[in-house]
Amino acid sequence: MLLCKGKNKLKQEGRDMTGDIGMFKESIPPTVVERRKIVGISAILLPFTEDGSVDWKGFSAHVERTVQAGLAPAVNMDTGYVNLLDDGVRKEVLRRTQAIVGNGSFVAGAFIGDQAGDKWNADAYDRRIDEVQSHNATPVIFQSYGLTNQANDQIVASYEALAGFTDQYIAFELGTMFAPFGKIYDLDTYAGIMAIPQCIGAKHSSLERQPEWDRLEIRNAQRPDFKVFTGNDLGIDMVVYGSDYLLGLSSFAPDLFAMRDKMWEEGNEEFIPLNDLLQELGDFAFRSPTPAYKHSAAQFLKLQNWIGCDATHPNSPTRPDSDVDTLRGIAQRCADWRERA
Repeated sequence: MLLCKGKNKLKQEGRDMTGDIGMFKESIPPTVVERRKIVGISAILLPFTEDGSVDWKGFSAHVERTVQAGLAPAVNMDTGYVNLLDDGVRKEVLRRTQAIVGNGSFVAGAFIGDQAGDKWNADAYDRRIDEVQSHNATPVIFQSYGLTNQANDQIVASYEALAGFTDQYIAFELGTMFAPFGKIYDLDTYAGIMAIPQCIGAKHSSLERQPEWDRLEIRNAQRPDFKVFTGNDLGIDMVVYGSDYLLGLSSFAPDLFAMRDKMWEEGNEEFIPLNDLLQELGDFAFRSPTPAYKHSAAQFLKLQNWIGCDATHPNSPTRPDSDVDTLRGIAQRCADWRERA
């Protein structure tokens, strides 16, 4: 069993929040779910070369690395610059991932690039969902201006319409720190989406704990089979409360995330220090401006000799070169964990 002191450490945060900064009992976390099997989906970084072209060799190797670790790959997500890709690159990502995964499973973003003021476009979503499913992947429904600018009941109706295009999909709430078209839904809207049978789960990326705890409470009461996929790279221990994950941070070290997950399932007390190390990496990489985490990922993967260049997409924000020294220290500690395995 996990040491009691470890469990208390995880619970202590909720008590401190209520006592030290004047918040009320609504901020107390739910019960820790010990020894649960965590479902991990890892967003794949799309690496680039110095000339701005895709490093396809590095991409394929990273997909293979993720699959070998036991995590399901997620491609054409925010981590994969989906909003910046042309049709040819987006489809090539799907083709290569399908070839690597074979009979295994993976998920892929269904993204439409509309503009502020555009109307809800069901036909555009239909085309993207069909593209994803034609490669035997599960679509992750990206938000859009046309989707999120509707009234709440219309938002739910739009997700219901998507159920006519696919047997299953994953919804996605995206905070505006990631994308301007994102929106975190109110709980009634979330519950309405969760009630759609074809919606098998939803990724929550507010980078806040309380909204996700609220979603777990609703899930547990109304639809226990529904997956709450945490996208909280600043709170990756959400898995101990019942969330699963679809994270960009896990792209930095998919093998160590899989190791951590196994430790939790086995009740291994080493879960705590390994989770702390990965959280330290997340705190550094996902600082403001948040979208620059993708450059941090490239820097980190290069330090581990997993890709040859730490360039980011030409239209994506960058981190300073000085970050590499900090990331190098974390990478060495990650290597120490691998040697212990």
